[in-house]
Amino acid sequence: MKHASLAATVAAGAVATLLVTACGSSTTPASNASSSATAKATGTAKFTGCMVADDGTIDDRSFNQSAWDGMQAAAAADPSITVKYLPSPQGTEAEYVANIDTFVNEKCGIIVTVGYTMAEATAAAAKAHPTMNFAIVDNPGAPVIKNQSSLVYDTVQDGFLGGYLAAGMSKTGKVGTYGGQELPTVTIYMDGFWDGVEYYNQQHHTSVQVLGWNEQTQKGEFTNSFTDETAGQTITQTFMDEGADVIFPVAGDVGLGSLKAVQEADQTAGTTKVTMEWVDTDGCFSLPSDCSYFISSVTKGIAPSVEHDVLAAAKGTFTGGNYIGTLANGGVVLSPFHDFASKVPAALQAELKTVTTDIENGTIKPATKSPVTG
Repeated sequence: MKHASLAATVAAGAVATLLVTACGSSTTPASNASSSATAKATGTAKFTGCMVADDGTIDDRSFNQSAWDGMQAAAAADPSITVKYLPSPQGTEAEYVANIDTFVNEKCGIIVTVGYTMAEATAAAAKAHPTMNFAIVDNPGAPVIKNQSSLVYDTVQDGFLGGYLAAGMSKTGKVGTYGGQELPTVTIYMDGFWDGVEYYNQQHHTSVQVLGWNEQTQKGEFTNSFTDETAGQTITQTFMDEGADVIFPVAGDVGLGSLKAVQEADQTAGTTKVTMEWVDTDGCFSLPSDCSYFISSVTKGIAPSVEHDVLAAAKGTFTGGNYIGTLANGGVVLSPFHDFASKVPAALQAELKTVTTDIENGTIKPATKSPVTG
């Protein structure tokens, strides 16, 4: 899928999307999985967009929330659209299939599924119902299905920028990253982060070390959860004990555990200040009271790409295939420095701009073993 107008939509809407995320979802999860939360209930909608969330909540400050923000943005842009979702609290295949089937039976205008783990269930439903529209967020390497849109994000690119920034800001010469689950959509971020640190080392003749991941061996640390904050806190504390002073969790709400560990360390007299980079959304918008801990965030344009597909389906212009978000089209972004704007050295900021340009024009090609497209 070429998404002819999506690049402009993502670029123009990135800031607005993050502001929506900052406010959190205006709809809380339904009390049970059989009830759908709705963005509005006018009773006159001509088109219904339906979303199946993955485990976690739609207030996860990550991919569920970003996708729901995109659904809500589509409803706000077109009065004929109503949107709703079903949660998958256990993150099981049975839940995914049941939720998708519910929306198929409701004849939703488009069914958006969130997460790589729903790939099989989504593809099966799309093939079984060729006249219905489906979109899936974070499904790298997906085969082309004419009525299924795969929204993927080349986050090795902005992950690379995040690694370069972390290496440039580290005072101890050690930084850390870990994942929620060992999935391609997680490890691609970690690959980019590792590569960015290595590139910084090459450029500056330094030896900043990455704890928690090695792009070459594909070995590292995972919590095996996107909700276990205690596990995130434990891993982060271990990183800090080993000397890491910049932490990059790629684990949704688990990152809140990292934040807790960093905050506790900050309260310890004589401890080197530890900082973080948030993932998927801009941490300073998702967690504004904790902005002072985030150097930046490594984000993806989930909301505008989901909004685009819902609007296209409502207009009858939806097509299947792969959309790839990149630095060049605004689909992946290294967020502003916010509270660190005056703390990130001007020279480092200039280097990041050069690195960004070099990635966009292909001079730098960050390595990743995670598939982006099929």
